[in-house]
Amino acid sequence: MTAASSRRPRSLTARDLAQIAIFAALIAALGLPGGLSIGGLAVPITFQTLGVMLAGAILGARKGFLAVLLFDALAAAGLPLLSGGRGGIVWFTTSPAAGYPYGWLLGAAVTGWLTARLLPRYPFWPALGATFLGGVVAVYLVGAPVTALNLGLPLWSAFAGCVVFLPGDLIKVVITVLVARQVHRAYPGLIPGVRRDRAAVLTP
Repeated sequence: MTAASSRRPRSLTARDLAQIAIFAALIAALGLPGGLSIGGLAVPITFQTLGVMLAGAILGARKGFLAVLLFDALAAAGLPLLSGGRGGIVWFTTSPAAGYPYGWLLGAAVTGWLTARLLPRYPFWPALGATFLGGVVAVYLVGAPVTALNLGLPLWSAFAGCVVFLPGDLIKVVITVLVARQVHRAYPGLIPGVRRDRAAVLTP
């Protein structure tokens, strides 16, 4: 196998499409309990970021990104899939939380990309770091600036407001890693590991 052919992304199979649809549905289902607003917090705390982390950590960068993209597209089209039964383009444009659905796209991709580099072993502490960088840091980096823009806040103030999300998000990171470890043990090869791909490149 040549390096060029190993890097060429394969087309999505029926199984891939089913996995993408299932995780988009999971993200939607995690919004059913609604969001929690603390005090005057403009952006609600939701369980849906857990689904985003799981999509990246279990499906990988490509399929995880597509699962979130499918969810975002349906919510933007008006389906009440965001926490609290919200839906429509306003939640992706002028809402204080408008940046977070875009941040979820980056978060799933980063989580999946980093997870692939930990497989097949998927050690616990590095997996926590990878999931935190993708599911928390990457999401905040997109979501907080949009909050600042839409509310007319200083950027530092929007990032400071993210502190209230951290305890819950850290719990979601741990849950994601524990679940993903079991899934990858039961279904090895669900995400192609980088080491395995590099070995394939060297195979004639």
